[in-house]
Amino acid sequence: MIEVRWPDGKVTCPTCGAEKVTYLAKQRRWKCYGKHPKPQFSVKVGTIFEDSSLGLDKWMMAMWLIANCKNGVSSCEVARDLGVTQKSAWHMLQRIRLAMRVGSFEMLSGHVEIDETFIGGKARNMHRSTLAKRVAEFATPHTGRNQNIGKVAVMGLLERNGEVRTMVIPNTKRRALHGEVSKHVEAGSMVYSDALRSYNKLNEEYIHNVINHAVEYVRGNVHTNGIENFWSLLKRSLGSTYISVEPFTFSVTLTNRRSVSITASSPIAKDLKSFRSKSSDGVLPTRNLPEKPHATRESYLIGCLPVADEKVRTIRS
Repeated sequence: MIEVRWPDGKVTCPTCGAEKVTYLAKQRRWKCYGKHPKPQFSVKVGTIFEDSSLGLDKWMMAMWLIANCKNGVSSCEVARDLGVTQKSAWHMLQRIRLAMRVGSFEMLSGHVEIDETFIGGKARNMHRSTLAKRVAEFATPHTGRNQNIGKVAVMGLLERNGEVRTMVIPNTKRRALHGEVSKHVEAGSMVYSDALRSYNKLNEEYIHNVINHAVEYVRGNVHTNGIENFWSLLKRSLGSTYISVEPFTFSVTLTNRRSVSITASSPIAKDLKSFRSKSSDGVLPTRNLPEKPHATRESYLIGCLPVADEKVRTIRS
């Protein structure tokens, strides 16, 4: 942990950044000689592990669970696996989720799949009064009552052999979609989308390839099956593990479904070598994803606070 936090071997104070520190062997802490409150600090100060009485072994196993469960993991399941209370498991998951939200200044490049979807309850499963309220609030003369009434529009960008980025968008019109693509995808990249007219004119900045799902789903290297698979996992997690989410917690849930780079050489995987999975061969499975340090080291060392409850139910999947 010390080598991961300070790879150059120079321990610095997390409060003032000073290098003039002394190690206190009995307290197993460092002491900073700067003039500020709480001069003593441990390796956990300034990280998501700060002010937690749980050991790092519990935190590492929770991080492995949330990063490797395709359909998400509930706090009740984590509590059973780690031998802690449900409240402690919920607290750990919220901190880890917020740490995974840390973005990157790097833009997606190479081959990028883009797509959009709608998250929300099915009209046929709604009570008649609830459906009437949604139609009265969201329906327009242009849209009428359709399958997307009252749902949340979500856009996803998947870099092949890379990460996935998702964001809630106000609508699926050209301005909203093109703005997100320009913000996250490097100009000149190969972009793949379906035949939605809102994606027209992307070829002005990108090499745009379109696949018409009314005719075919794959044409050589042109397809959006990767991002479609991501939507399948997301909706399956909402329909089974989390049941439903509130609008103000939806961004946290989306980030939780991002691809996180954990490979054999990444810092998290090295720390997890002592743990074994439930598989019969006892080998720790890791995701076959590319190595991107911004999704590993910087993410899980960021200090975060819990803000959302996974049990609230408003937008039903």
